[in-house]
Amino acid sequence: MKLLYEFGVIMAVTFLGEICHAVLPFPIPASIYGLLLMLFALCTKIIKLEQVKVAGDFLLDIMPPMFIPAGVGLLTAWPDLKPVLVPVLVITVVVTVFVMVVTGRVSQRVIWMTKEKEEEK
Repeated sequence: MKLLYEFGVIMAVTFLGEICHAVLPFPIPASIYGLLLMLFALCTKIIKLEQVKVAGDFLLDIMPPMFIPAGVGLLTAWPDLKPVLVPVLVITVVVTVFVMVVTGRVSQRVIWMTKEKEEEK
């Protein structure tokens, strides 16, 4: 029953994201609205982490198999992808490296700031 409640909370926030997408005139996907609403609710303790942790962990565990249909879709779109394969691969590699570098730098900065705060105490 607890798992159903947790999924219900997640679905309610997702539904609120859909409503925001329908009402607000910005070109932002409903899923992003939902993520921002969930982040806000968790940060302000409107929703406690314990209220969605088990369901969230389950959704994270099953995420990799959810990409299988997208991969199969790429196989069926091969004739359309073949002419632009090299530019797409170059863009993918460059953006992936860029994201890895930025994520690493931000992580290092957060670790450095955390150590400074601990040293002050």
